[in-house]
Order: sequence, then structure tokens, then C-alpha cells
Amino acid sequence: MTGGFTGTGLVKRYRRDAETVHALAGVDLTVAAGELVALVGPSGSGKSTLLALLCGWETADAGRLAYSGLPADRRPDTLGWPELALVPQALGLVAELSLLDNVLLPARLRGTAAAEQGRAAALLADFGLDHLADRYPSQASLGEQQRAAVARALLLRPGVLLADEPTAHQDRDSADRLLDAVVAAARDGAAVLVATHDEIAWARADRVLSMRDGRITEGPPR
Repeated sequence: MTGGFTGTGLVKRYRRDAETVHALAGVDLTVAAGELVALVGPSGSGKSTLLALLCGWETADAGRLAYSGLPADRRPDTLGWPELALVPQALGLVAELSLLDNVLLPARLRGTAAAEQGRAAALLADFGLDHLADRYPSQASLGEQQRAAVARALLLRPGVLLADEPTAHQDRDSADRLLDAVVAAARDGAAVLVATHDEIAWARADRVLSMRDGRITEGPPR
């Protein structure tokens, strides 16, 4: 799938006791194929909610989502890993699978694990995880688990890549390795949106968007 997506007038509300929380308050957002966009803002500004909506974990109360090359009525929760891949903050690794098998999981679901074995091994090596390939997530550090989750998302070269704080648990060297891979995915044609507090990640992005109180503005926060 060619990367690229557009959200128009996206609204998401939650009830908190008697209060209505406007997590997204009319968000307009476009990320083009081949573009890396950094989404920055304080905790609670709506970044994770927006990524959850873009990947289909949440449904907008109003607004429209469109993905390049797909029918207008195609819902994001029906997209496969080659179309849309997510690195969530919770990582979502399968506890019963080794790190290598976690990385290979998108290919196993498609029946192409054998063909992707070499790429999975290369991603683990690029992220300094090759010596941990046979270990389970519980036997790896949080930073190592996060790198495995990024490798899993990159395995099938998705058209859209969403990542929520992908360098949060990394030292600078490991963070730079991850950012190199994310930049490469964009240069290969993916539409990449990274929610991050990492200012070095901002500098690697083609554009920076700021989010506050469920609204987006162009440029880094002032």
C-alpha cells in the first residue's frame, strides 16, 4: 500500500464522572507518503488518543479518516500490518513468543514467515538484539522489548507507521538506531507519524506538529 493518510475534523470525547473530556477537538491532519512527522505536546494533550483512532483502536465521534490507495469506507481496524503498523506505548509483545518470533508475528499471520526470516534477523541485529533472539520478553529489559516492538512494526515495510514514544526507554545510541530505521521507512515511502517528547526526534522529522488540549498546530511548541 502506498503510504499517506488524512484526518479531517476528528473529534473524540470521553465521560469522566459528570465531566465530558474533549480528547480530540476537531483535529485536521495529513501525513504524506515518504514523510516523517513528529507529534509533540504534554502528557494528556491527546497524542495517544489520536494514534489509537488512526489505527482503529478508537472510533471518532465526528470527522473523517482516509488512507491513500484504499476505499473511502475502509476502516483502519481492518488494515493489516503491511498497510498500517503501530508501536504502542504498552508495546504489546506476546509473552509466550521469543523476541524473534514476536518480530516475525506479522509475517506468520500472512503465512510468509519463512520469507521474512532474514529481514527479522537483520532488524534484530540493527537494534542490538541478535543475541537475545531466543529470549522471551520477560527475559529482556524494557528498552530491549521496545526495540523488538519497533522491529515488528517495520518487518513488512508498512505503508503507514504510527509510533507512540518509540525512544522513551532508550539510551541515546539505541534511540538513534531506532530513529535511523524510522527515517529509512519514510524515505522508502511510508507515511510516518511519531508521538514523542524526544527533541532529537523532532530534529529528524520533516515536520513537527504541536498538540495541546486536543488541538493541533504546525510547528514545535513555543
